[in-house]
Amino acid sequence: MKLNLRELEVFRAVMETGSVTAAALELGITQPAASKMLQQAEQRLGFALFRRDRRQLVPTPEAHALLPELLGTLASIDGLERLAEALRAGQSGQLCIAAVPVLATALLPPAVEVFRARHQDVSVRLRAMSALEVVNHVADHRADLGVILGDTGDRRVEARPFRSSAIGCALRRDHRLASRRHLTLGDLAGIAVISLGARQPVGQALLAAQARAGVQWRLAVEVSQSSIACALVRAGAGVAVLDGFGLAEARAQGLVTRPLVPRLLLEATLVVPHGRVPTRLASAFCATLERLDAVADPCGPGGGRPRRRGRGA
Repeated sequence: MKLNLRELEVFRAVMETGSVTAAALELGITQPAASKMLQQAEQRLGFALFRRDRRQLVPTPEAHALLPELLGTLASIDGLERLAEALRAGQSGQLCIAAVPVLATALLPPAVEVFRARHQDVSVRLRAMSALEVVNHVADHRADLGVILGDTGDRRVEARPFRSSAIGCALRRDHRLASRRHLTLGDLAGIAVISLGARQPVGQALLAAQARAGVQWRLAVEVSQSSIACALVRAGAGVAVLDGFGLAEARAQGLVTRPLVPRLLLEATLVVPHGRVPTRLASAFCATLERLDAVADPCGPGGGRPRRRGRGA
């Protein structure tokens, strides 16, 4: 019995996504190719890894038993490839960061610039992905650290909130509400609202705020990323409700931003492996990020404010 690397990757991806189609999409291969590799893996092993339950693949007990060793093997291979890449480039190290898209674009670039100025012989890999993928990458040691919004709810990793961000609204300059100094939840009733879904921190905060205020409205358009919301606002599709980092992106695209009252805050959170000391480079980058005023609040004082203050990085 000898599994090849691609079969191991397909096994891991199906375990994470619950379907061969989603696993194939994540790995950049066709669905038939992924199915064939999964079948080959089961034939080599001599037992089934998944059973079908309606439209979902459910891992067998054998699959769950193999998973820890599988993740350790893939992490070791990934670490070996990263080390070899750094050695080929004549570098002393490589730092891999996983982040949700809005933080990868609005929060991390200034921190990467400061970090690279102090560690010029270190290569940085910055990957944008969903919060769930960030947690999985850190837990499986495919990334040295992660950055997300909100908590993880996952015991495999440690969450360290380090910067608060105020939720606000992004509008076109010609929108009738653009003349307001701030907007309320009631102002959003009856207009087309664009925002992230209820599974994401912004959506969860909005639903809770609506319940407290007794205000009800439905999203006109639900999006997965702040950049999509900004594009829809520019096209005249409505008003976007975003976290402070997404609002920074909106301002960069020429949109007007206004604070939302009452004030709603979200936390930007560092994600590191639980029970394991971060690498020297990961610790250095975390320190840089925690000290750096990387994003000013686009809606007024307070949002985008670091939890700990310090000079420089």
